[in-house]
Amino acid sequence: MTTLGVSGLEPIQGIEKPKLKIGFIPITCATPMIMAGPQGFYQKHGLDVSLVKFAGWAEIRDAYIAGEIDASHLLSPMPLAITGGFGSAAVPSRLSVIGNINGQAITLAKKHQSTVKGPADLKGMVLAVPFQYSMHNFLLRNYLASGNLDPDRDTDIRVMRPPDMVANLISQNIDGYLGPDPFNQRAVFQDAGFIHMLTKDMWDGHPCCGFAVQQSFIDANPNTYRALMRAITDAAVWAHEPSHRPQIAAAIAPAEYLNQPPPVVEAVLTGNFADGKGGNLTVPNRIDFDPYPWQSFGVWILSQMVRWGLAPKERFTRTEDFSALAKTVFDTDASRAALTALGVTAPKDVLKSERILGTPFDPANPMPWTQRFLP
Repeated sequence: MTTLGVSGLEPIQGIEKPKLKIGFIPITCATPMIMAGPQGFYQKHGLDVSLVKFAGWAEIRDAYIAGEIDASHLLSPMPLAITGGFGSAAVPSRLSVIGNINGQAITLAKKHQSTVKGPADLKGMVLAVPFQYSMHNFLLRNYLASGNLDPDRDTDIRVMRPPDMVANLISQNIDGYLGPDPFNQRAVFQDAGFIHMLTKDMWDGHPCCGFAVQQSFIDANPNTYRALMRAITDAAVWAHEPSHRPQIAAAIAPAEYLNQPPPVVEAVLTGNFADGKGGNLTVPNRIDFDPYPWQSFGVWILSQMVRWGLAPKERFTRTEDFSALAKTVFDTDASRAALTALGVTAPKDVLKSERILGTPFDPANPMPWTQRFLP
């Protein structure tokens, strides 16, 4: 992102609903949504926001669908699934901001440190992910398949709330997890596990969480939506600056937010961390914040839903089927408007190619990625 700087930004007039409830899960992926409160970004853009904490993704999804919260921190695949009616009622939604890029890891129990070198070594293990419709699930499955493992036959993948992951690792109920931070770093902090691989080393710049709003809310409250977009985008742009990370860690670590030791949160956000294998690493973009919701992210996510049986194949027989739903959900127009208003150079395109575990992904040709083992 290139920040041009802006002065005298005109406030949005006619905000229909300034008092809002926004749901979040206590993980570092929610950084822009959380720190926009204590750092004053909601107030700056004319909003009075109450943050509502949920322990797991099923609970926050149900509250979001029921309208118990006005908007929500959701995993980036969730608005696609909710809009498509995959695994839940169909509720048209917009993913307006990518909450974070990178920021996840495969963490394994200490007992596996000397034996696991690559994906094939995970055969027979019990591994946790936070939700079926999650980047964690799709990245883990892609990693396993790259080692010629069938995730559903050669491993036992279980859905588990992020706050429960470290305890289950310690009690040996699971061998590891591909999960969100700060729980990868918390396992190292408690000497319960080691970081096997950062997800940025699978796909550098991959999306994880996002900020979602129901289309019906946007239709009824267009100016509120614009203000929300500016507030969350402003927070994400501010969080992108490495020098701000220690301050953010101090703001989001307390009990009402992440409820984690500040050194654990700071290690994640700054990228200066112990890996649990005796190393002390510096990876500045271990987690990063780039709010633009590339529609190509949505195309890849949908290809993985089809690949792993979480979306009906008959709905996705042409490239246009993937791109149409991604365009409906990933709101690049609103993101571009918010970034431009804040003085940030916004991408003009909506699609880009990626490299995932060394394999090129072309959003214009997603069909090969729907095969269980890539050709």
